[in-house]
Order: sequence, then C-alpha cells, then structure tokens
Amino acid sequence: MTSHGEDEAAVLEAVRRYSGEVLAPAAAGIDETGRSATCHLDSLAEMGLMGLNIPEAYGGLGLRPTALFDAVALIAGACGSTGSMITAHWLATDSILHGGDDAQRNRYLAGAAGTSLGAFALTEPGAGSNPADMTTRAVRADAGYRITGTKHFISNAGEADFIVVYAKTDPAAGARGISAFVVDPRAGGVRIGAPERTMGLRGGHVFEVSIDCLVPEENRLGSEGSGFRTALKVLDAGRVEIAACAVGIAEAAFAAATGWARQRRVGGTPLAGFQGLQWMLADMATDIEASRLLGMAAARKREAGERFSREASMAKLFASEMAGRVTDKAIQIHGGYGYTRDLPLERYARDARIFRIYEGSSEIQRNIIARAVLG
Repeated sequence: MTSHGEDEAAVLEAVRRYSGEVLAPAAAGIDETGRSATCHLDSLAEMGLMGLNIPEAYGGLGLRPTALFDAVALIAGACGSTGSMITAHWLATDSILHGGDDAQRNRYLAGAAGTSLGAFALTEPGAGSNPADMTTRAVRADAGYRITGTKHFISNAGEADFIVVYAKTDPAAGARGISAFVVDPRAGGVRIGAPERTMGLRGGHVFEVSIDCLVPEENRLGSEGSGFRTALKVLDAGRVEIAACAVGIAEAAFAAATGWARQRRVGGTPLAGFQGLQWMLADMATDIEASRLLGMAAARKREAGERFSREASMAKLFASEMAGRVTDKAIQIHGGYGYTRDLPLERYARDARIFRIYEGSSEIQRNIIARAVLG
C-alpha cells in the first residue's frame, strides 16, 4: 500500500478493519442469494465510506485520489459487490461535483455522504461504448424538461434516492448536445425493472430504467450541452476506481493462492516447493504490482489537477485484464478445490470478469490510448 499522511492512514486502517470484519464474512452469502450490497449502506454511511470521494466542504471525507485507490482496493477485495455499489454511487456524486454548481452540491452531496444512494444513468440498450449514440431526450417543458428514454445496466437504480441521467437536449449536435440532470426516481415517471441476473457482482444490482418524467430546470447540471464533458471527467475517475477494484480482488485471490501453496502437499512436498508453481505466483505478484503502479500513476495526475485520461485508460485496461489472469491462476493452483463453490476463488473470477466490459470495454480503452499515443 502507498504511504499516506497520518489522517488518511487512519481512515485506511478503519477501512481495512471494517472490510475484514464486516464485508468479507458476508460476501459469500450476498453472492449466493443475490442480496443487494446496500444491506451494508447504514454501516458504510456511519463510517463515512460512501463519501470518501466527496470534499469535506460538502460533508464527505475528501480522500486524495491515491488514498481513494487504496480504500477501493480494500473494499473490493473483501466484497466485490460492495465495491461495485460504492463506486457506482461515486459516478453519480462525481457528476454533481464536476457538473453542478455550489447550490446543487450543497443540496445533494451531504446526504450522499450518508445513506442517500446515487445512480449514474449513461448507458442505453443501443448506446454503450459510444454515448453519443444515445436516444434519451430532454425537451423543454413546464419550466423544466421532459426526459424520455431508456437506460440499461444502471447500477444502484432500484435502490437509488437520486439518478444522474444523461440525455440529449440538442440531438443535432451529437455529443455536444448531451446534458445531465438529477432525477428523483420516486417523483413519478421513472420505471425500474427487476435486477439483471448477472454472472458476478450479484449483490451489485444493475437495472433497466425507463423514463418519461418532468424535471425542473434547477436539476440540470451545468449548461445545456455540457453533459458529455462532465461524463468524460467522471469516467476517467471511475476507470481508476475500477482498476482499484481489480487490484483488490486480485490481491485477495493471490493471498488465497499463496496460503494454499504453502499448506497443500503433494508427495510430502508443499506446492510452494515446485518451481512451476513458484513461477505462477511470481507472475501473479508482478501483474498485481504493475496494475497498482499504473493506477497510482493515474491517481497522482488526478491529484495534481492534470489531465489523466490516458493514464486512467491504461490503468483500467491492464488491471481489468490482470484480474482475469490472476483469478484464473489462483483457481488452477487450488486444483479441483478451486473449482468448487466452497472456496471464494470462482467468485473472484466471476466478479472480476465485468471489469473488462463496463465503463468502457478493453477495446475502447485501447482506442483511447492509441489516440493519445498518436497525438
């Protein structure tokens, strides 16, 4: 873990204890039953963990991005579903931080640092990798906007107290015509489907959201047409947080694999005594460390107020693919036991698989990196 100041180190130690004592023991049950990770919402809020990313001025703990990376890794390593729920919430609060004004930040963020849960509604059934293709519309009406459209794979939507919805106010302008709005899902005109049956992160529920509602003008974040720029800033931060989730899950799998290698014997010799297995562990350790360094490089640039899109994409790309390699090797090291659901290895592998897809697939990250490289 990176060295941090005294206050942040104390927060991270509290996160470590909470993750080990509360999140980790409940993770298998959440996965088995599909219970929402919002079951932890009260205790997360009590500790201030829902607002780790929110500045103190707006009621949060305001961790620096480097400390935030380590906190996310600790949470996700204990329970991937909880890591997913929290980081999805931060996409919504970051939208308000980047796109909103002081009145909007004061209105929403103090509650969001507690138990007021947010959702980030960008993806649509026909517009995932390219948000500019979205068909959700926001048309001026009755001193505000009528928003109509459908969003898909929206984390937290079924339990959310507010949803940041991205919609086109000027369809002819493409991406420059996208605006962002805070929508109250309980105010009428918002229909949320049943949770999707996902392969992993079974407690990090995702939903389809159908919208036909009126939203007052004061709920628009920023000027008309500024939404796409806000979304890009939010996704840059989100991609670093996904890299942190990937590192956390990979570290959990690696710890299980090294422990197994030391205790499991074949012909009287511990598995750790075989060079072939030692090389597997060496590759896993190197992969994890490289992912952490890439993530921290992006976090440091973010911390310095510099543009970090390239670094965020590199961190997400490498760490998400690393988590697939490491969790697979951890299963292999455990042999037949690793394939059973009695151990958490197969859950780690299922949970990690989505990291190569959401918030910009690996292919999209390669496009972003290539554009940066080629200028």
